[in-house]
Amino acid sequence: MISFLRGIVAEAMPQCLVVDVNGVGYEVQVPLSTFDALNPMEGQPVKLKIHMHVRENAQVLYGFASDAERDIFRLLIDRVSGIGPATAISILSGLNVNTFKAAVVNGDVQAIARAKGVGKRTAERIILELKDKVGLASTWEAQQQGTTSPAAADAELALVALGFKQVDARKAIANLLKDNPQAGTDELIRGALRHFS
Repeated sequence: MISFLRGIVAEAMPQCLVVDVNGVGYEVQVPLSTFDALNPMEGQPVKLKIHMHVRENAQVLYGFASDAERDIFRLLIDRVSGIGPATAISILSGLNVNTFKAAVVNGDVQAIARAKGVGKRTAERIILELKDKVGLASTWEAQQQGTTSPAAADAELALVALGFKQVDARKAIANLLKDNPQAGTDELIRGALRHFS
């Protein structure tokens, strides 16, 4: 699996970058939010967080400016029925990570439905499945209210995106925070992964 790419921008189009990594050009699909955040110009260095999606007839690289964007993308394609990579990219193109989280927490169907190719029913399904089945909306709501740290919420999202149960992720993070209340996202993820192994 490819986790990230660091190279030089060979071509830059709004939803597609070609990254030259030591003479090999990797075509990477990106949401508009990533394109805007990076503002890639040909000849400039770039680093992208990567999700490699393998189908029977293609291997597609999806790139993101941050771990949070990649985690939301993975959450959408892995945990919400009927959402594929193209729809997830469309959602992230229309909403940044914080706006998406707020829309799920507040049940704002209209905000999610504004994304290209996402109708009202799909938006309702996204909210329902992320709130009820995955349960991450409660973590995002706690983050908005200041009862949990952004690092803890981001670490929980990352662990859920990696396939761990939310209850287990939350418990592991809570135990880590007892020992080190100032722990950052990466430290919490590493500690939780050690806990699970």
